[in-house]
Amino acid sequence: MVLNYIWIAFFLIAFIVAAGKFIIGGDITVFTEIINASFDSAKSGFEISIGLTGILTLWLGIMKIGEKGGLIQGFARIASPIFSKLFPEIPKNHPVTGSIFMNISANLLGLDNAATPMGLKTMQQLQELNPEKEKASNAMIMFLCINASGLTIIPITILMYRAQLGATNPSDVFLPIMLATFISTIVAILAVCYKQRINILQKNLLFFFGGISLFIGGLIGLFKSISQENVSLYSTLTANIILFTVICGFIISGVRKKINVYDTFIEGAKEGFKTAITIIPYLVAILVGIGVFRASGTMDFIIEGIRFAVASVGLDTQFVEALPTMLMKPLSGSGARGMMIDAMNTYGADSFVGRLACIVQGSTDTTFYVVALYYGTISIRNTRYTIQVSLLADLVGAIASIFIAYLFFS
Repeated sequence: MVLNYIWIAFFLIAFIVAAGKFIIGGDITVFTEIINASFDSAKSGFEISIGLTGILTLWLGIMKIGEKGGLIQGFARIASPIFSKLFPEIPKNHPVTGSIFMNISANLLGLDNAATPMGLKTMQQLQELNPEKEKASNAMIMFLCINASGLTIIPITILMYRAQLGATNPSDVFLPIMLATFISTIVAILAVCYKQRINILQKNLLFFFGGISLFIGGLIGLFKSISQENVSLYSTLTANIILFTVICGFIISGVRKKINVYDTFIEGAKEGFKTAITIIPYLVAILVGIGVFRASGTMDFIIEGIRFAVASVGLDTQFVEALPTMLMKPLSGSGARGMMIDAMNTYGADSFVGRLACIVQGSTDTTFYVVALYYGTISIRNTRYTIQVSLLADLVGAIASIFIAYLFFS
C-alpha cells in the first residue's frame, strides 16, 4: 500500500514541477525529457531483469545443491541462537535460516551478484511460512530492512571506482564506509525490534551486537596496520576466495550425500529463471516512477532548497554537493552510482565531496529497488512499515556519513 502511494506521488510531483518549469520558466523540453526518461527506465528495468537471469540461474542452482546436500541446514543451526531472537516466527532450524545467513554473509563481503539470488530464495521460503500471502510477515520485514540498510564490510565496487578515477589511496574510505553502514544497520534492526516488540536486551542479542562491534573494531585495527594500497587487493582476494570456496563446498556436500549434483543444479536453475521473469513488471514500474521523478527536475529543487537552508543558519555547505548521491541512493542504485562518479569527476576523487559521495554510496542499499525486487518476486502488496524503517536507516546512514566524512577528511 505504501509503495502504491509513493509510486503515485512520483508522477504527481513530477507533473507539478514540470508544469511549473514549462509555464513559469518557459522550458519546452521538460516533458520530452520526462517521456524519454520513462522509456529509458522501462528499458533499464527489463535489462536489469534479464541481466539477473543468468546470475539467478547460477546461484539458485548452487543453493539447491547446498539445500539437498545439508549445508543450508548446517548454516541454519549455526545462526539459530541469534536468528531465533530476531526472527521468532521462523521454526527452529528451518532451512530459511540458513538462506538468511548466506544472504547476509554475501552482503557483508560486498558480493551483490551472490547476495541477490540468495535473498530472493529467502523471500520465497519466507512466503511458504507466511499465512497472509499478500501481506509482509514480521520475518520478511526484518530481513528486508537489514538488506536495505546495506551492511557491507568490503565495498569492493566503490574501491574499484575510486582507483579507476585516480584516487591517491582508493581505500581511504574503507573505514568510514564500514562505520556508516554499521550505524544504519543497527538503527534498522532496533527500529524493527521496537515495532515487533522484540526484547533487544536478550543475552543472545547483546552478545550478537557486541560481537559485531568487536569484529568491526578488529577489522579497523587490522586494516590500519597494512598499507592503503593493499587494503583493496586483500579485500577483493578474500571475498573471491570465500565465494569460490562456498561453491565448491556446496558441490562437495552434494557428492557426499550421493545426490545427482548436475540434475539438482538444473532443478534450482529453473527456479532462478522463473524468478527473473516474475520480477520484470515490478522493476519496470518502480524504475519508471523514479526516472520520471528525476527527469522533472524535482531533485534539483530539493538540493537547492537544502543548500539555502544550510547557508541561512551559517553552517558549512560542502556536504551539499554530495546530496545528489544521498537523495538518489534510496531510489536508484545505478543513479546513485552515477552521481557518485560524477562527484568524483567534478570535484576530484580525493576531494571532500568525492569521498563523502563514496561513503554515502556504501552506507545503505537502494530501498525502493530492494523492496520492489524482493516483494515483487512473491507478489506481496502490503509492505506494512518496511519502507518507513528502511528510509529511516537511509536517513541515519546519510547523516552518519556526513559526520564521519568531516571527522576523517575535513
